[in-house]
Amino acid sequence: MSLCTFFPEKSHNYPKRVRGHDGLSRLAPFFVTFVATCTIFSFLLVYSPNPFLISPKQGLNNLNSLPNQASIHAAQKDHQAPDHTTIKLLPPPKKGECDLFKGQWISDSRGAMYTNTSCATIPESKNCFRNGRRDRDFLNWRWKPDKCELPRFDPKTFLEIVRGKRMAFVGDSVARNHVESLLCLLSQEENPKDIYKDSEDRFRTWYFPRYNFTLMKLWSKYLIAAEEKMVNGSGSGVFDLQLDKVDDVWADHLPDLDYAIISGGHWFFRLMYLHEGDKLTGCVYCNKPNVTEYNNSHALRMAFRATFKYIQECKNCKGGLLTLLRTFAPAHFEGGAWNTGGYCNRTNSEMLYTHSHAHKRKANFSQQYSKAIEELLAQSHRGKSLRSMITTNHS
Repeated sequence: MSLCTFFPEKSHNYPKRVRGHDGLSRLAPFFVTFVATCTIFSFLLVYSPNPFLISPKQGLNNLNSLPNQASIHAAQKDHQAPDHTTIKLLPPPKKGECDLFKGQWISDSRGAMYTNTSCATIPESKNCFRNGRRDRDFLNWRWKPDKCELPRFDPKTFLEIVRGKRMAFVGDSVARNHVESLLCLLSQEENPKDIYKDSEDRFRTWYFPRYNFTLMKLWSKYLIAAEEKMVNGSGSGVFDLQLDKVDDVWADHLPDLDYAIISGGHWFFRLMYLHEGDKLTGCVYCNKPNVTEYNNSHALRMAFRATFKYIQECKNCKGGLLTLLRTFAPAHFEGGAWNTGGYCNRTNSEMLYTHSHAHKRKANFSQQYSKAIEELLAQSHRGKSLRSMITTNHS
């Protein structure tokens, strides 16, 4: 895999980016994205009603809600769903025997499942080798849970499981990288039709005709309603967040979805003003008198709370909607942030997990998510299925 990703939205200061040296630590987003994709595959194996017998379902649901319904209809006419297909899968491990999120990275001589040359859908900006990367060692790693095996991703099996379904990745650039990685994997089985793309490449829809499967990317910085303050017609980097209202750009699509992968976090490091209704309830990084100051974890937790509440109370949503929360992956700069002199020049995998700036911050990020995950799991008992993918410790 050749996704080289940085996160410039982690700070509310915006000087010119300073890139670190090439090293294994720069590939942490690749590792996290890959294991998250495999984890979704594992979740689908466990939570599919009958993963051992997959039957095709005819037609897409609620096509009228999509701006590109004509393209979908045309794609359906060109390809008829194949007959009933039976796939054999290993049964999931017994409860308590396997924790996918506790393990370690081990070398894998098989290498990555795709590279820049084998993935037809990889964006040019993410093509590491074409953009000058020379080393290849980072491709030869895989995540190994302590007490079980994480199956190697099988695109055909995945597409059989999601046949006739619609899946969306909702969030910021991390969600975008995740869906682009999944596309590289699935395109080995079938090249999807790119049926919708907005002018800023923040909203995309792909369709896999043979499997009648729709994959979507829905951009949302905060998951909740947010508006950037403008100064002389230009963005200020300061946002007003509405803690009691979700972002309509993804919420409007929710009734059509079978799977929703939710993520967020990096935009919460900016200066923000928090609102509930017409009332200003506090801020993050504002340092203003008479305004309650909160840390970014409070704003993040409130955003997730509103998101989970909306999903649980969605009356028009499908009863089998499965929602996954993908947790935060911290930065891996040492000696400072990406824009304050931080660097990424570790080249040894064993060095990566010791004495690093990111390692010291992981406990804090895990705490930020713990309460949100507790709320998610508590609400999962009230109806719709909600699960979490704790990828923080993978990075």
